[in-house]
Amino acid sequence: MSDTEPVVAERSASGAFIGAVLVAVLVGIGALVWCYGLQNHITAAEQQLVAADKKNAELAEKLEATNARLSATTETLSQNVGATQKQIDARAQAIMAAQKAENAETARLAQQQQAAEKQIGAVSNDVASVKTDVGGVKTDVANTRSDLETTKSQLQRVVGDAGVMSGLIATNHDELEQLKHKGDRNYFEFSLQKGAKPTLLSTIKLQLKKVDEKHSRYTLGVSADDRDIEKKDKSLDEPVQFYTGKDPVLFELVVNNIEKNRVSGYLSTPKNAPQGMAKP
Repeated sequence: MSDTEPVVAERSASGAFIGAVLVAVLVGIGALVWCYGLQNHITAAEQQLVAADKKNAELAEKLEATNARLSATTETLSQNVGATQKQIDARAQAIMAAQKAENAETARLAQQQQAAEKQIGAVSNDVASVKTDVGGVKTDVANTRSDLETTKSQLQRVVGDAGVMSGLIATNHDELEQLKHKGDRNYFEFSLQKGAKPTLLSTIKLQLKKVDEKHSRYTLGVSADDRDIEKKDKSLDEPVQFYTGKDPVLFELVVNNIEKNRVSGYLSTPKNAPQGMAKP
């Protein structure tokens, strides 16, 4: 028993040593594997770090260029802002000046409007007065127009058939007496019967040839200076004119009454005309 115990002890010690060696070897192998893996990780990390440094350098360059551009842009923008601010200030001053001028113009227009309103009020009163006057003027104009029409009619009646302006004419015996009293011309009254022989009056002869009582018209034969003149379709109160005598003077006769187959009126001759056999 004592002979085998040392042998067993030696074997146990050898086994433990071998186990320890194996464990050490395994641990060494594991350490080597870990170190190798760690070395690979370190290498990869170094590569990534180099790449990152390179990228950072590129970014730094880009950032520097961007900063330079930004600085230039900022400077330009500052200059533009400064110019724009001056323009804004100038524009604001112009607007304020325009507003001030507009306010002054508004005040001036308001004063003018007030003055105009006063004038309009005065004019309205004047217009009311003028309207009243116009009403009276219209009446006067109407009366004047009526008078002018009457005068025109009278003027037309005193233009003879020879186109010569006649003097005043008498439409009845009383008016003829008034003309005689004026003494401007010689007047001879007559009364003619249709179909009767010619009637001597001053230096002429008159003969009634036709009477239209309805339309107050007649036709008369006049003998003067050895010639016969027919005055056809003459009207009531129309001056019938003709020239006669060695030194021709204007004779004028007016019929102021027309009856059936009979007319009456007067002959007017200048003061220097021959009187003939008849007397005024």
